Amino acid sequence: MASSRRASTTDDGSAESTSQRILKKYPNRRLYDTRTSSYITLADVKKMVLDGEDFVVRDAKTSDDLTRSILLQIILEEETGGVPMFSSQMLAQIIRFYGHAMQGMMGSYLEKNLQTFTDIQKNLAEQSKGLYDANMMNPEVWTQFLNGQAPGVQNLMGNYLEQSKNMFEKMQEQMAKQAETFFPGMPGFGGPKR
Repeated sequence: MASSRRASTTDDGSAESTSQRILKKYPNRRLYDTRTSSYITLADVKKMVLDGEDFVVRDAKTSDDLTRSILLQIILEEETGGVPMFSSQMLAQIIRFYGHAMQGMMGSYLEKNLQTFTDIQKNLAEQSKGLYDANMMNPEVWTQFLNGQAPGVQNLMGNYLEQSKNMFEKMQEQMAKQAETFFPGMPGFGGPKR
């Protein structure tokens, strides 16, 4: 797949993959898909995300990358439209990290945790593939599958929690090292004791 990608140059001179779908956002808030030469909605963009399509949203006038803001709009619609994924308390915690010294590390920590969780989900989906066969769809097969999966799920979740703990400890160590360089010799900035 990588070999079929050829770089082209955008209006601002940066290289961009030709297989990457380009959406343009106009001042009237409309999104234009350059591949299909038609206007699309946020629901269409959401479908692209769900389908795993590679795309970028550019401002039609300035060519600024607006992809993140469009993705945030989709999340906002999802959060207000149905069963929210984020509690008010969680959102408040996230907001508190903006401008904080840990902001960059927290973003990386959340991204790695989400990737680990996604990997666990894929693993479970792979293991349950055989159960989608209509001939095998009966309560006994499901019971056997779930009973067999309990230890596996516990093991996967245990690994996930262990990885999460290790990432958090590494973040603490990095912060302690940074604090040591800024405040040499001050008590409390010597790093975590083991």
